Amino acid sequence: MSIEVSNITKMYGSQKALDNVSFSIKKGEIVGFLGPNGAGKSTLMKILTTYLNADSGSAAVNGFDVSSDEKSVQKSVGYLPEHNPLYLDLYVREYLGFNADVYKVGKNRIEEVIQLTGLASESHKKIGQLSKGYRQRVGLANALLHDPEVLILDEPTTGLDPNQLVEIRSVIRNAGKDKTVFLSTHIMQEVEAICDRVIIIDHGQIKADNKLSKIKEVAQQVIEVEFDKAVAQDVIDTIPNLHYSKRISDKNWELTFVKDSDMRPAIFDFAQENGLKTLQIAQQNRNLETAFREMTTKK
Repeated sequence: MSIEVSNITKMYGSQKALDNVSFSIKKGEIVGFLGPNGAGKSTLMKILTTYLNADSGSAAVNGFDVSSDEKSVQKSVGYLPEHNPLYLDLYVREYLGFNADVYKVGKNRIEEVIQLTGLASESHKKIGQLSKGYRQRVGLANALLHDPEVLILDEPTTGLDPNQLVEIRSVIRNAGKDKTVFLSTHIMQEVEAICDRVIIIDHGQIKADNKLSKIKEVAQQVIEVEFDKAVAQDVIDTIPNLHYSKRISDKNWELTFVKDSDMRPAIFDFAQENGLKTLQIAQQNRNLETAFREMTTKK
C-alpha cells in the first residue's frame, strides 16, 4: 500500500478533529478526500506529510512510518498544502531551483515541471506578480519536482479559471498513471472528472469509502418541484420520507429522498392535501454532490 492509516485520532484542545480514522490507498489510485469545512481533511493530510503528529493511531506512506521515519516520508511525498506557501520575491525558476537543490534533483527537471504544469509563459516573472491560479501551478510544480511516488494535494484547483482547471485535471490524471494521488477539494465536478474512488469525512469520522460509481448508486433521489404558491419549511417537512430540502425560492424546492420507489406521487398527494398545485416537477440524476450532501447533512 502507498498510504496506510490506522485508527488515527487528533485533538485540538477539547475538539476531536479526527476520530479513529482508518483507510488504505494502493499505488496508482487517485482518491478524492471530501468533507465539509472543519471535517478534518487538512489535519489528516498534515499528519501524512509529517507536519503534525497524531495523538493516537499510526500512519505510513510508502512503507515509512510518519512518526519515526519523517525524512523518508518527506522524500517520497509531493505535498501541495491548502494555503500554498511561496516566496513571493523569488522568480519562478529561482524558486524551483532553490527547491531542486534541497531535493538534489537535476536542473533539467525544473524545465520538465514548468512544461508539465503550463508555467512556461509566466516562468520569467516573480511569484508575487502571478495570479492566484498561476501561483497554484507553481505549488503543484514544486510538489512534482522530485518525482515523488505519492502526491498529497489539498485543494489543488483553488483559484483556477475553467480553462486552467481542464489543464490541471490532465496533469493530475497523468501523474496518477504511475503515482498515488490523494487530493481534497470542495469542487465535486473535479472529483468526478479525476478520481476513481472517494473517501468522505464528516466531524472527524469516515462516512464513506468506495468507488465513485458505488457511492452514486445509493438509493436516493432528488426532485425539483414548483408549487403554485409559497410553501413554508415546516409544511415541506411533513412530506413522507423527506431526507433533505433546499428552498430555491418561495415556490420552488429541491427535495431529497432516500427511497427506492419514485417519490413524485407522494409529492402530488402532499400538494393536494395542502391545497397546492404542482406547476413543474422533475427528477434529477444522482451525482456526487447529492451523495455528499446526504452523508454530511442532518435534516
